[in-house]
Amino acid sequence: METFMMWESTPGKCEETPVLEYYPAAEKKTDATVVIFPGGGYSCRCWHEGGGYAEFLNSIGMDAFVCQYRVYPHTFPLPLVDARRAVRYVRANAENFGINPDKVAVMGSSAGGHLAGLLSTYTAPIDFENLDEIDNISCLPNASILCYPALLAKYDACFSNLVEENNVDILVSLCPALLVKDITPPTFLWHTADDSLVNVTISYDYATALRKHNIPCEMHIFPDGNHGLAVSPYNAHVAQWTNLLKNWFINMNWLQ
Repeated sequence: METFMMWESTPGKCEETPVLEYYPAAEKKTDATVVIFPGGGYSCRCWHEGGGYAEFLNSIGMDAFVCQYRVYPHTFPLPLVDARRAVRYVRANAENFGINPDKVAVMGSSAGGHLAGLLSTYTAPIDFENLDEIDNISCLPNASILCYPALLAKYDACFSNLVEENNVDILVSLCPALLVKDITPPTFLWHTADDSLVNVTISYDYATALRKHNIPCEMHIFPDGNHGLAVSPYNAHVAQWTNLLKNWFINMNWLQ
């Protein structure tokens, strides 16, 4: 694994420096790649939803990047600034990494799924952009992978870490299901029906919005499983999602 700074001088409040971790596949089988945003309620970043996903993607022959984006006390728009920059940075350096800039997916779980969902749907300008040539590159991903995503932005334990209490009115503008457009990328989505932290109906809402815009979506709802399962090493039934994702890549001609 190799770590890259995404800016020479990181813009905005920076009590921790956001970085991009590069996980190259030992036996690379595709020029497609995935930029991963770990979950953690916008208060931390969970390794099993970051490096753990990258290791799985490496195992099927795909390079991966993990974005260690800023979390609380850094608030909106800084996590999205970091996420947009991560996609732009990968595309700007696509030739060096041996990847296709038109085959860049984003992936996230829980709060990281919300961030990946915002990348796929939130197109409004934000602060701390247009600083250099890399910012001229599109940050809209070519596909998104959402794992039990916290797509309904409401002022709770998670989103109180993303927005200040005096700025809660912006939360309605940060709900990806309400922001889906014709340019929103194809999506692979999975959830468990009895997730006690993020209600599965949120994923249904997002899939419904995608359908209304005729955007391809593959969704899998498993009957049982706690929140935060990631690759699900202890729940064999839910663990099927990783092979389903591999087949999704194959169906898109991103993997052989």
